[in-house]
Amino acid sequence: METNQKIRTATSSDLDCVAAVEAECFPAAEAASKEEFAERIAAYGNHFWLLFKNGKLVSFMDGMVTDTPDLADEMYENAALHDENGAWQMIFGVNTIPECRKKGYAGQLIRCAIEQAKKEGRKGLVLTCKDKLLHYYENFGFVNEGVSKSVHGNVVWYQMRLTL
Repeated sequence: METNQKIRTATSSDLDCVAAVEAECFPAAEAASKEEFAERIAAYGNHFWLLFKNGKLVSFMDGMVTDTPDLADEMYENAALHDENGAWQMIFGVNTIPECRKKGYAGQLIRCAIEQAKKEGRKGLVLTCKDKLLHYYENFGFVNEGVSKSVHGNVVWYQMRLTL
């Protein structure tokens, strides 16, 4: 990792910068609201991985932990579904601001989440992505399980699973 960058988990003081990065990375129909992030950070801030470069948030990843094996739309909206002792680390979003893409930041966060899931004894990690990103997540060992039941943002999503 470069000396001018740092990865850490989120606290409520990160709410504004997390919401700003989300808004820059996703269309409004797919982006989480500031209120949803406030609930998520309160419930599972230790499952938000933030990458700062020169003190600015440039990339982050978040998701709850659950015993439910498949990612469901209700998980995005209901932070109370988080179970710290759950078997599966869900990944809701991998966000990197446009001018910092293709520099490996998201990959660092994905590897960080995988390491944490291993240390915490999880069965694995689950995410959904658009078809153009299937190959990207396959590089980390995720396996495409086909079209997800998710209709989040009225987009076709594919469920990907990395079993540890």
